[in-house]
Amino acid sequence: MIDMQVFSTFETTGFLEMAISTLEKRGIKKESIFAVPLDNRAEDRKIFDNLHRSDGTSLIDIGMALATAFSVIGASMGFKLAWGPIYWGLIGAFVGFVLGFAIRLFMELVMKKKKRVLRGKHSEVILIIDCEESQAELVEDILWSHFALGVAKVK
Repeated sequence: MIDMQVFSTFETTGFLEMAISTLEKRGIKKESIFAVPLDNRAEDRKIFDNLHRSDGTSLIDIGMALATAFSVIGASMGFKLAWGPIYWGLIGAFVGFVLGFAIRLFMELVMKKKKRVLRGKHSEVILIIDCEESQAELVEDILWSHFALGVAKVK
């Protein structure tokens, strides 16, 4: 008679295999263990954020810093130039922002894409174990000792 289900998530590593074999050695039947691998993300990550989704990276941080620096330089040099310090400060800010934005965009598109491909994101595996209520603590301890990412029990 099955009283409980224990759910856990694992990364796809050898610890998952070790946890399953330990559960089988401790009396959990092979038919009571169910592993479901999650699919990897198929679409590429988007560079530009929108109102509903953000990846936490900013494309304008370098642009703002360079805009500040170039506007100070432009305003300083503008005292000697024909259009004056205000126009040259604004021109310097625009040029600095565009240059910084281009640098950051290059870093995100070229350099970070290579790192993402090399490192790779591995999907997780959901492990579902049907057991009796008396075995639930043992199963939970085994899962935690084999580096489960999360564990939940359901009656």
